[in-house]
Amino acid sequence: MPFPAANQVQTSQQSSKHYGITSPISLALPKEVDLVLAQKLTEALKPYGVFEEELELQRRILVLGKLNTLVKEWIRDISETKNLPMSIIENVGGKIFTFGSYRLGVHTKGADIDALCVAPRHVERPDFFSSFYEKLKEQEEVKDLRAVEEAFVPVIKLSFDGIEIDILFARLALQTIPEDLDLRDDGLLKNLDIRCIRSLNGCRVTDEILHLVPNIENFRLTLRAIKLWAKRHNIYSNILGFLGGVSWAMLVARTCQLYPNAVASTLVHKFFLVFSKWEWPNPVLLKQPEDCNLNLPVWDPRVTPSDRYHLMPIITPAYPQQNSTYNVSVSTRAVMIDEFKQGLAITDEILQNKAEWSKLFEAPNFFQKYKHYIVLLASAPTEKQHLEWVGLVESKIRILVGNLEKNEFITLAHVNPQSFPGPKEEIEKEEFSTMWVIGIVFKKMEGSENLNVDLTYDIQSFTDTVYRQAISSKMFEPDMKITAMHVKRKQLHQLLPNLVIQKRRKHSTEGVRLLNESSLDLSLDSDNSMSIPSPTAALKSCPFNHAANPPGHSPVPSATNPLDPQAKADAVGSTDSPGGVSNGQKSASAAAKSTRAVTSTQAMNRTPPLTGPPAAKPAVKRTGSPPMEERSKKPKLEEDPAAETDSTAMDIEARSSLELASGEEMSESQGEVNTEGEGKDSEEKSTASVPVPQIVLNTDLSDVPLLPPNPIPVVKNSIKLRLSR
Repeated sequence: MPFPAANQVQTSQQSSKHYGITSPISLALPKEVDLVLAQKLTEALKPYGVFEEELELQRRILVLGKLNTLVKEWIRDISETKNLPMSIIENVGGKIFTFGSYRLGVHTKGADIDALCVAPRHVERPDFFSSFYEKLKEQEEVKDLRAVEEAFVPVIKLSFDGIEIDILFARLALQTIPEDLDLRDDGLLKNLDIRCIRSLNGCRVTDEILHLVPNIENFRLTLRAIKLWAKRHNIYSNILGFLGGVSWAMLVARTCQLYPNAVASTLVHKFFLVFSKWEWPNPVLLKQPEDCNLNLPVWDPRVTPSDRYHLMPIITPAYPQQNSTYNVSVSTRAVMIDEFKQGLAITDEILQNKAEWSKLFEAPNFFQKYKHYIVLLASAPTEKQHLEWVGLVESKIRILVGNLEKNEFITLAHVNPQSFPGPKEEIEKEEFSTMWVIGIVFKKMEGSENLNVDLTYDIQSFTDTVYRQAISSKMFEPDMKITAMHVKRKQLHQLLPNLVIQKRRKHSTEGVRLLNESSLDLSLDSDNSMSIPSPTAALKSCPFNHAANPPGHSPVPSATNPLDPQAKADAVGSTDSPGGVSNGQKSASAAAKSTRAVTSTQAMNRTPPLTGPPAAKPAVKRTGSPPMEERSKKPKLEEDPAAETDSTAMDIEARSSLELASGEEMSESQGEVNTEGEGKDSEEKSTASVPVPQIVLNTDLSDVPLLPPNPIPVVKNSIKLRLSR
């Protein structure tokens, strides 16, 4: 059969062969105890659904065979319509290649398949999205067919006989496509457009990884264990600033190179040993980079200044070499390094027979780990709009994390990659919402002074970025909202289902049972983010706490660069992923902005000015705030200090809702919007004059055109906290 996961690659190679850019650390052969531990590891992985039954695997091979036949028929038909000679038509070829977790041989039950359709030079991309799309539509087995032609990496998504498949397209500068085509050949990249090069990259990287490890079976079992561990510990998400599937695969591959004769049980331990002590930002390389003189941009800190500031570079082995971890931030790297150290301690115990493998896969209680959280809520009026909106918001959460960690009062911002269905604001009104939770660690304060920390600017600059991109990509619809609120640990039960919080308190075996009961399959594959369905029943009746942080509206004009390829990737290409998970893959840096300490009675109602793209430089903590006038003052809602037993007490300052009033006036000459907000109950009426800048600069390093002429009302989020020792 033409589509085994990776059986085309020799699974056992000479250990004497040199792998990687350095000599091995150890050539020691496995002992009997190592083989026993490897078998125990396999047994420990089985309850999590990481292994697929042989019957299901054969079904995948059959489906891919049918798809391959369809591709050959389609290319032959195209060749005939373009009047090619019959001698060429007979041998024109065409082929489906696979990449990602399936190609690596580590896919899990129910995982989708990443595929690439390779065609000869006379078949063009419009043909793929027209005639091939129509051919797929005619197949009885094909369901949920959709094309995302404008994505950063254009794709056709479908379900073929119940198996989810994403198909990319690459047109090679060849007259025919031979059956034995090796996509690792750099010469194939000559004269290709950038979209074809991007489409080929997944296959080329996957194939290189498989050719750069000493023993593929040991590599696979180790990678299955590490991926499950990463998902269970909430650090599996490229788009949110952790690592995606290909990055984890490269770290495991490097470990295999350093210990070429070790079995999986030893390799898992060595993985944690190597990367808990790795001196970041030294890059992880599987082979020496090669220059093919094709003038394609490659990761090279000697040439590209911005590459020098990547925090955790893991470099893909295929030309053009890229850093697969450009989204990693100070906070996410700190979280991952801490997890590496804990993983090392646990595997030390396992190797000493003081613990079982199940301990490594116990999910930590994220909701008990921090004293303070920021809950981010994205909502839209229809399911389709919600899917698109969630994809865009999630692709930009890393900007919010970057903003928060630059705040001088914050030492860590840890976003949980798992999202949750959000509570409804109005039970009668149909609304779809998704919620993310960010754990916050505040700096320990010296002295006895009380400081009021204002996070409004950090959050507002993030929401401005999202709204600008939504408008630029013509995705924005009325009632698409982003709301942020500060929640203490003891308040989380009001927003999160009891099932989730209880599940994370259980021992690992009970966690598996609860995981299965609630359909939370943590083994699902997604190279960019966690694609995990969450239980919804418990949230439907969950109250939404408006008293502490009432969402308001403020007229914030928004715009972004329509030519920015990342914008299209985030807003178009990624929104069809399961669960609204985004697949945008370009780096974006939040600009360094400033924060402030304010007195307990201060309140700012003005939208903070947006910062522009900075020159590449290390992140700097903010020590001051952007100049803003004080527009109004209102009473604060304060919690009882005695009710919080934590060492850091918080008070939340509530802000009146500011909405675009029907009688507001827009002063063209002064560039101001006059709004009147109506307070609730004891809150005062307040008026705010919000200047509208003529040019707004994006916070994610993309150029931005002039503002649209008609500003729109968006939710303005204000979070102000009192820190006391």
